[in-house]
Amino acid sequence: MSSPLLEVKNLSRTFDVSKPWLNRVLERSDKMFLRAVDDVSFTINKGETFALVGESGSGKSTIAKLIVGLIEPSEGEILFDGRSLTKGLKGAEARRLRSRFQMIFQDPFASLNARWRVNDVIAEPLVVFEKGMNAAARRQRVGELLTLVGLSPQDGVKFPHQFSGGQRQRIAIARALASNPDFIVCDEPTSALDVSVQAQILNLMKDLQKEFGLTYLFISHDLSVVRHMANRIGVLYLGRLAEVSDSRTLFRQPRHPYTRMLLDAVPDLEMSGRQRKPVEGEIPNPIDPPPGCTFHPRCPFVFDRCRVEVPPLLPNGVSETTCHGVEEGRI
Repeated sequence: MSSPLLEVKNLSRTFDVSKPWLNRVLERSDKMFLRAVDDVSFTINKGETFALVGESGSGKSTIAKLIVGLIEPSEGEILFDGRSLTKGLKGAEARRLRSRFQMIFQDPFASLNARWRVNDVIAEPLVVFEKGMNAAARRQRVGELLTLVGLSPQDGVKFPHQFSGGQRQRIAIARALASNPDFIVCDEPTSALDVSVQAQILNLMKDLQKEFGLTYLFISHDLSVVRHMANRIGVLYLGRLAEVSDSRTLFRQPRHPYTRMLLDAVPDLEMSGRQRKPVEGEIPNPIDPPPGCTFHPRCPFVFDRCRVEVPPLLPNGVSETTCHGVEEGRI
């Protein structure tokens, strides 16, 4: 079996969320830190779609930004095609490696420069990574990319505000494809779109993946979207992976209590008679998380060990889970 395209090893990120120094002195309070990502490890194989799901505040978008280099990790390592992204890449080598992965953001209007014409927006990666390409070749390439995502080359002279939300996301996809990447991080790329437009964008992304052999990290809170897109799924809770499994197994036989809770809350569109249960409780304060397993205040299977000992990510058949109950065969 070939080595993974992306490896994330023991990745953590802590943010200093303290009040200003003078406030702390006057109030006699200590510094406060938020551990947004806590010892996360996973791999993504070439050509597959690996999804990260979880409630808001679980660390999904932070992991996306860590992988593409928008923020630096506090601990851990990220390997892309066997080469470390966190240890001293510089110059031409860094540029070559960075050109192989791109990101599609959640809000297509915020992620596109409103003062630039679409031609300039899509050509920006070419200017950065293709130094030898002249202006005429860039214009031709931009026209090809617009056609590829279902728009017209003539649309390149317009500004982003002249397009609908779905069309703007197509422009964002065209920009991501400009540098011929192998790997694309998709941070909730359809959450800001209408349902009918979501389906068009998702189908476009699947077609492009098939045509160019792309690899996706797909981040979403919508399980129906993830089921349509992903080969494997990682479930995040309060910055830690609760379960990692292939898509079919996760939806048919979820192991972790948190995964079961998320799936039980999904409406029964197939009319099978399954009773729907709302998600119970709330995510604890990430600045002051509970000891042991962070899910234990909401878990129906909690016992003493869960309250004091952090469960490791262990294989359980075709899945991996962080749960003492699953480890001991009680669930």
